[in-house]
Amino acid sequence: MKVTGLDVGYATAQVLHDITFEIGDGESVALLGRNGMGKTTLTRALCGLRPPTVTAGSIVYGGDDITKTAIHRISRAGIALVPQGRRVFGSLTTLENLTVVPQRRRAQASEPWTVERVFEFFPRLAERTGSMARSLSGGEQQMLAIGRALMTNPSLLIMDEPSEGLAPSVLDVPDHAIVCVSSITSTRSAMSSARSTFCSAMRIDS
Repeated sequence: MKVTGLDVGYATAQVLHDITFEIGDGESVALLGRNGMGKTTLTRALCGLRPPTVTAGSIVYGGDDITKTAIHRISRAGIALVPQGRRVFGSLTTLENLTVVPQRRRAQASEPWTVERVFEFFPRLAERTGSMARSLSGGEQQMLAIGRALMTNPSLLIMDEPSEGLAPSVLDVPDHAIVCVSSITSTRSAMSSARSTFCSAMRIDS
């Protein structure tokens, strides 16, 4: 993914100005910043969610400009989002949450994500297969949200505040380019937050 000169806002309020960065194949990037600095706004813009509105700049993924592309086409292109707050389907079971999403064929993936593979990655979910998602703990719901995103076989996984209730090792997802977004209380805490939350990040941006 290559983002160049991106301006993003809501109605007349400009939130992000001239955002430029690149994410390489297989690279893990941790994006850190204080609350209210526009991290969630950026993740929504990258995934095609509206609002916000991209008013300038470009988002190129896999050689294609996806700046104004519909969200379902962005998903089909291989980008998956684990949103802040988990957003699981509370009235569906753990298994139903994992199987409700359409699966994408990813030619370069060595092994596609299946329910069995998700359960191997998150053994706790295997124990809660028939449980309603609303009855899961916060950490279990976060595992489910990540597992649901992985079931789409993405090539780029974007996770907004993914570490809530989880051990850092849980976020070490193999065979994916990853963007992790997290809040920090001060610039001084950025590196320590990155080490504890994103232990495998190759690059840390703030």
